[in-house]
Amino acid sequence: MTIYPAIDLRKGRCVRLVRGEVRDETVYSKEPGSMAKLWQLKGAKYLHVVDLDGALTGTPKNLKFVYQIAKAVKIPIQFGGGVRNLDLIKELLDNGIRRVILGTNALSLDFVKSAIKKYGTSRIVGGVDSRDGKITVHGWKDTTDKPTIEFARELEQMGIKNIIFTDVKRDGMLTGPNFKSIKAVACAVNIPVIASGGISSLKDIQHLKNLEKYGVNGCVIGKAIYTGLLDLKAAVAEAA
Repeated sequence: MTIYPAIDLRKGRCVRLVRGEVRDETVYSKEPGSMAKLWQLKGAKYLHVVDLDGALTGTPKNLKFVYQIAKAVKIPIQFGGGVRNLDLIKELLDNGIRRVILGTNALSLDFVKSAIKKYGTSRIVGGVDSRDGKITVHGWKDTTDKPTIEFARELEQMGIKNIIFTDVKRDGMLTGPNFKSIKAVACAVNIPVIASGGISSLKDIQHLKNLEKYGVNGCVIGKAIYTGLLDLKAAVAEAA
């Protein structure tokens, strides 16, 4: 199982939100590159970087800092937040990003199909952001009528080979993941699922490892490692 430390960018700073609410922002670093180096030093094998401004507005605002992170570390990076066109995907891949996450725009399955055709299945990840069983978009501000399971299956049918499932109501809450929903999504598709939202302890990671047989092969950890509630080095060791 792979641990993905989260680096959420807003106005050039490394921040954490609660359930995606901007008013509940905590700034943890004004030097995202240094934070990325720290997570690499603590054993991270992959980074999860999100442009929160991009997710909210539809256009990335922190690419300068994203590319700084890419240059600062030797480990691969998956990036999302406001990626709405093929040219931007090319720019990201050309500047050191290993995988690009398609969230809101993934609802346009034709766009997903075009992205996969042009850049390959290994470079495109589907973002499945869910609130109460329905897909959320635009930085989690809006909840659609699209059922989460249905959307995950559609992404698989389009050729997506990896999805990140986030339970929005658990994100930043440190209350533990929604294991029931994670298992349901993993069982609904035949591709790997990265779990996100609420992970706060080694017990959570142990529980997620029990879901590996269903297809859960990674998890994104944010607030817990920033607050010190969970030590990243210990989390990586537990996952391994």
